[in-house]
Amino acid sequence: MGAFLDKPKTEKHSAHGEGNGLRYGLSSMQGWRVEMEDAHTAVVGLPHGLTDWSFFAVYDGHAGSRVANYCSGHLLEHILSGGAEFGSGPSSVEGVKDGIRSGFLNIDEYMRSFSDLRQGLDRSGSTAVCVLLSPTHLYFINCGDSRAVLSRDSQVGFSTQDHKPCNPREKERIQNAGGSVMIQRVNGSLAVSRALGDYDYKCVDGKGPTEQLVSPEPEVCVLERSPEGDEFVVLACDGIWDVMSNEDLCEFVRSRLLVCDDLEKVCNAVVDTCLHKGSRDNMSVVLVCLPGAPKISEEAMKKEEELDKYLENRVEELLGNCGEAGVPDLVSVLRSIATENIPNLPPGGGLASKRSVIEAVYNKLNPHREEEGACAGGEEESEEGGGSTAAHLLEALRQFRLHHRGQYRAVLEESLAAYQLPGESVLEGVGKRTSSTDDDGQDRPASPPSPPSPPPSPVAADSEACRDAPAPDSDPSSN
Repeated sequence: MGAFLDKPKTEKHSAHGEGNGLRYGLSSMQGWRVEMEDAHTAVVGLPHGLTDWSFFAVYDGHAGSRVANYCSGHLLEHILSGGAEFGSGPSSVEGVKDGIRSGFLNIDEYMRSFSDLRQGLDRSGSTAVCVLLSPTHLYFINCGDSRAVLSRDSQVGFSTQDHKPCNPREKERIQNAGGSVMIQRVNGSLAVSRALGDYDYKCVDGKGPTEQLVSPEPEVCVLERSPEGDEFVVLACDGIWDVMSNEDLCEFVRSRLLVCDDLEKVCNAVVDTCLHKGSRDNMSVVLVCLPGAPKISEEAMKKEEELDKYLENRVEELLGNCGEAGVPDLVSVLRSIATENIPNLPPGGGLASKRSVIEAVYNKLNPHREEEGACAGGEEESEEGGGSTAAHLLEALRQFRLHHRGQYRAVLEESLAAYQLPGESVLEGVGKRTSSTDDDGQDRPASPPSPPSPPPSPVAADSEACRDAPAPDSDPSSN
C-alpha cells in the first residue's frame, strides 16, 4: 500500500551497555513503513585516547537507508579525525565544536564520491542527532528534524531545535540558493532543510556546502554537565516526536525508570507506546542514563501493579458482561476503557502505554477470536468496519486540512489522482504522473494506483501539523 504495510512490523532491534558512569539502552522498530531506514550509533569509550568520552546518535534516513547506515558506522570517525583538539574543560569547547562541524562536512563530501550516489542511482539522505559526552560537557549535535532532549532536575532542561524549511533562517538560505518553500517543504518535496546526503539539493553553482538548498552543517549546543541534576538524555527520530512532546517523553521515561531498571525494556516501551499512539514512521530511540537518573521506587512499583490488576479486571468484566451482544472486539474494549477516569496511568504514555496489558488479558479470555485488522497500531475501525473507501477519504480530507491548511486543496487534487476507486475508472491525470511524494518528503518513482492505507491516528496528525508550523520564539525545551 504505497509507503505503508498492511500491518506494522513490530519486531525490535534492542541493545544496552554501560561505562564512564552511564548506562544506555536503545530500541528500533520498522513499524508501518515498507522499509527500515533508521540507524544508530552507541560507543562508550572513544578511540584516540578519549576513553572517558562517549558518543550516541540516531539517523533517520529517507528515500533509502544507504546514507543513514554509512553514517552510523563512520560519522564518529570523521569527527575525531578532522584535526581538531579534543580535550575536557572550557578552553577546549570551541575546538570540539569545530571538529564536529568539520566531521559532518567531510563525511557529506566523502559520500558524494560513492558511485551510486554520484550517478543518482541512490538518492537517499539522512538526518542526524547526536550527543557527545566528555567528563565535563554535553555536546548536542543536530542536523535535521530528529531530536535530543535532556532531562535535568525532573524537567526538560534542553532540547535541540528541528531544522524545517519554514523556519526563517532555513527559508532564507533556501531562497538565496534559488529554491522555494512550498507546502512547508524544500521545492515542495523534502520536509527537512538540513541533512546528510540528498545530493539532488546540493548542486547550486557558486554556493558553498552550507549555502545549498539542503545543508549538511550541524547545529552544536554545549552544556556543562550537572552531576546532581542531569538525569538522562533521549535521542529519537521524528517517528517518536510525531506523537509525543518533549515533556511527554521525558515524563514517560522517568515513570518507567521508577519501575524498571532494564533500559532495553524502557526503550521498547517507548516504541510500543508511540506505535499505539498512532506513529506511522520508523521509530528509533536511544536512552542514556546519567548518574542522577531516577532509581527504582517501591511505591511506584506497587502503583504499577495495582494499575495492571485494575485493567485486567476491567477487561474481564467487559467480556463477562457482554450478554446477547456477543464478545466485544478489542477495539470496543479499548474504547470503553478509554472513557473511564483511570488513576496512575503513566504520564506521557497514558492508556496507549498499557495496551499490551489489555491485549494480553483479552487474548487469554477470547482465544478463538477472529483476526482484527485495523488495531495493530492504535488505529480505530470505523463504524462500518474500518475498510470503506468513504471512511478513508473523509479521514484523508481531515489530514490534508491539518497538514497543509491554505495549500491543502492543490495537494489533495494531486494526491487523489494517484488512486483508482473500486468500480470506477482511473482518475484523470494518473497516467501523466511521473513521481509521488512520500510522507518523509522525498520524491519517489510513481507506482500503480493502490487502495489507500489505513489513515494516520489523529494524535499523530495533530502533532505533526504543529511541528511543521514555524516555531515561535520560545523556551528551547518546548516542542
